Amino acid sequence: MKPLRALWRGLRATAHVVRGLWIIRTEFGRLTPAQTERVVREWTRRMLLIMGVELVVHGTPPEQGPLLQVANHMSWLDILVMNAARPSRFVSKADAERWPLLGSLITGAGTLYLERGNRRAAMRMVHHMAERLTLGDILTVFPEGTTGDGQALLPFHANLLQAAIAARAPVLPIALRFVRKGSGEPHPAPIFVGETTLIGSIWATLNADGLQAVVRYGEPQHDQGRDRRVWANDLRDEIARLLTR
Repeated sequence: MKPLRALWRGLRATAHVVRGLWIIRTEFGRLTPAQTERVVREWTRRMLLIMGVELVVHGTPPEQGPLLQVANHMSWLDILVMNAARPSRFVSKADAERWPLLGSLITGAGTLYLERGNRRAAMRMVHHMAERLTLGDILTVFPEGTTGDGQALLPFHANLLQAAIAARAPVLPIALRFVRKGSGEPHPAPIFVGETTLIGSIWATLNADGLQAVVRYGEPQHDQGRDRRVWANDLRDEIARLLTR
């Protein structure tokens, strides 16, 4: 029965993605930022419900920017989970733009894409992020730079923190976990790492029972004279602490 349930979830999720693309094409151009955020939050919460993922939020989501959110990264599902908790504009690796259906969706939602290994592109992204922060946006980055296995944090890349320093904006550490409802043990289904394919990870998620996505917000902090590397290490330590709570 589980494969049939997963197939039904997949069909409903695909229809919901198509609906999301239609909303982006027909409505986003005439909505206010607040209305857009509300639509994104409602759409993503519905998507999690369709896929059988329960959202659990600890702490207080931010009300407004300017703010740079930093979080650990395990899955293609991370963006949906964080938008369900509190919509923001993501900075993501360029690979995500080519994801089937999901790429078009997150692009339409305003994701900024960063080319790996392109120093000039990274500098342009820092300037663009600083501009968006100055305008009061909430931005989100995954400073590990790639997905991890959920067992240990990868080193944090510090470059994009320069945008928060330049814009004098606070940074908010956020810890993400996928767990089994009831036991609180790590749930491997959404993990997208190593040889796992995107389709394989999605299928495992659709098959999962008792899957909870846990978002734990820390406290916003300013650089307080720290350079970006020191700040990145401190943020990594804070997210590691939040993951154990």
